[in-house]
Amino acid sequence: MFPVELRGTRAQTLMWAHEHEVEPAALRQLRNIAQLEWVHGVRVMPDVHLGKGATVGSVIAMRDAVAPAAVGVDIGCGMEAVLTSLTAADLPDNLHSLRSRIEAAVPVGFAAHGDPVNVNRLNAEVFGQRAAGTTLRAGWERFWKAFESLDSGVQARESKAHKQMGTLGGGNHFCEVCLDSEQRVWILLHSGSRNIGKELAERHMSVARTLPHNADLPDRDLAVFLSGTPEMNAYRRDLTWAQEYAARNRAVMLALVCKAVRDEFHGQTVRFDNPISCHHNYVAEEVIDGIPMLVTRKGAVRAGAGDLALIPGSMGTRSYVVRGKGNPASFQSASHGAGRRMSRNAAKRQFTVADLVAQTEGVESRKDAGVIDEIPAAYKDIDQVIAAQSDLVDIVATLRQVLCVKG
Repeated sequence: MFPVELRGTRAQTLMWAHEHEVEPAALRQLRNIAQLEWVHGVRVMPDVHLGKGATVGSVIAMRDAVAPAAVGVDIGCGMEAVLTSLTAADLPDNLHSLRSRIEAAVPVGFAAHGDPVNVNRLNAEVFGQRAAGTTLRAGWERFWKAFESLDSGVQARESKAHKQMGTLGGGNHFCEVCLDSEQRVWILLHSGSRNIGKELAERHMSVARTLPHNADLPDRDLAVFLSGTPEMNAYRRDLTWAQEYAARNRAVMLALVCKAVRDEFHGQTVRFDNPISCHHNYVAEEVIDGIPMLVTRKGAVRAGAGDLALIPGSMGTRSYVVRGKGNPASFQSASHGAGRRMSRNAAKRQFTVADLVAQTEGVESRKDAGVIDEIPAAYKDIDQVIAAQSDLVDIVATLRQVLCVKG
């Protein structure tokens, strides 16, 4: 029965996974971060696995401190989903045309838009003129104006950041068309703050390693910033902006995909419900055990009472829409996905294109050597991950992938 306590830590560390299920290197990371004097507590999700400095699938509450590695380099990475008015009966037998249309609308991998997306026009085309300026989030002028306040080292990247707004990226980022148990069509996507978020994160991590109070850490990647210092203020400023970039990036992408779907089904009236959105690499100010804390979720979502969140599986399995139960034991958190059970290089060594084809049968997707590292067998069993956190979330909908776009 979960949670179980990880032994040998200074700060209480509760796990929604058994120790024997977690790789030794990840357990060492958890113990290292739980030894830091600023850490109040660590919570470990069932999708936990090795990360840089801090494990993916960890929730860390700190007093007056933040470790950038406990957020990750893809600041603000998260999920977005929307229910459409389409059903399985509306879908053609072959979804290749729809995948091509989505791939043409949303640049993947290192690609970017040739010109920045005209958000007002996109809003009007997808949601109608009355929604222009609101559906894709207001405040664009204020948002881009804040770029000039970011770290001086990224000032030459503004044009690139504009053109990457509304792009997918690579790795485990994806855009999917799914069916729920009622055969309704959903759009689901996963991405973050793109290159600008990565650059900001890496610059601040480098600064943190040089600070005197981080000299004797068990892992130099666990370097922290302390509240009230110029370094912390600069990090929080850039972090907050990058988290907003990630949320806006997903909103623009979702609108681009909605437009692609509407164009593909041009003879029908396609409507879209209110989107569900959640970060799973971020910092929040929260009260934990009655004490104001800075809480980092790296590969974890907030699961407060009534909070809707998205927990995806691999590209050949299923994903879940969930509602949080607000369990204080987990710092009101839940997992962010299935979690990797092997590294990308290990997956490439072990599996072939034929394996990928077999494991993604029935899913319209890339089936080539470039995405073998994303093969379903490289991930943990999503159903077991969901079952391990039954005290954290309720299932709202189960989504089965029928189309997957990867970077």
